[in-house]
Amino acid sequence: MGMSTSVIGIRPSDDKFKKMYKAYMACEELGIEPPDIVRAFFENDTPDEKGVVVWLDEHICCQEYTNDYQQGYEVYLDKLPKDIKIIRFVNSY
Repeated sequence: MGMSTSVIGIRPSDDKFKKMYKAYMACEELGIEPPDIVRAFFENDTPDEKGVVVWLDEHICCQEYTNDYQQGYEVYLDKLPKDIKIIRFVNSY
């Protein structure tokens, strides 16, 4: 079984996020698809309570890093989108 690593940026929750989150959760509770505008706000991903998840693996701010014994990502802070305040590194199996 292999492992993959992803780099995720998070735009923190604000008033608009809270409204969109409520709308998304209401749709979930009713068993209906959220409207396109709500899905687009969450970048077509499941909402995270901390904020909007932005996958950075293929963004200009991230570059894969490898040497003889290591593999991972380098994150160039000066190239991060300005609204990203949290960076999450995720290992998946």
